[in-house]
Amino acid sequence: MLQMGLVRGDITKVECDAIVNAANSSLLGGGGVDGAIHSAAGPTLLAECRAIVAKAGPCAPGDAVVTGAGDLPARFVIHTVGPIWDEARAEELDAVLASCYRRSIELANQHGVRSIAFPNIGTGVYRVPKDRAARVAISTTRAALDDLGPRATINRVIFVCFDQENTALYEQLLGGTTSA
Repeated sequence: MLQMGLVRGDITKVECDAIVNAANSSLLGGGGVDGAIHSAAGPTLLAECRAIVAKAGPCAPGDAVVTGAGDLPARFVIHTVGPIWDEARAEELDAVLASCYRRSIELANQHGVRSIAFPNIGTGVYRVPKDRAARVAISTTRAALDDLGPRATINRVIFVCFDQENTALYEQLLGGTTSA
């Protein structure tokens, strides 16, 4: 049975099979959650990301790639690139953000992941409105797991919110679930 929950805190401290990184297309670290994950994981994560980019080029918005987790309390990091917000392209960018969650779940399932933690993808420097991002995150995650049906290896999804505003939005959308 699928458990879907919420924690407020630092995604680099969450113990699960895979954590998702809200990465930039270079996969080389940056600010926010991306910088925190790279810093906590250590140099092996950066080396794996460099190798991926050298072989396949930058990661496109809406796509995702998998690496090991280095020093993190996880087995994998799934790096996904969210959209840079532009109100004039809102529906198109919602689809890109949804693709981040779908691709992350697909890759997690391919790697036998049972538990996965997501940050608030796109809500930092990419400026996706937090309420919009939360709705896309939860609805897409549910739909992607439903689509996998009995083939789904994931049985626990954790949305990790760094701030109170995101925490309140996710609590409301998840029906008051506050821990995972």
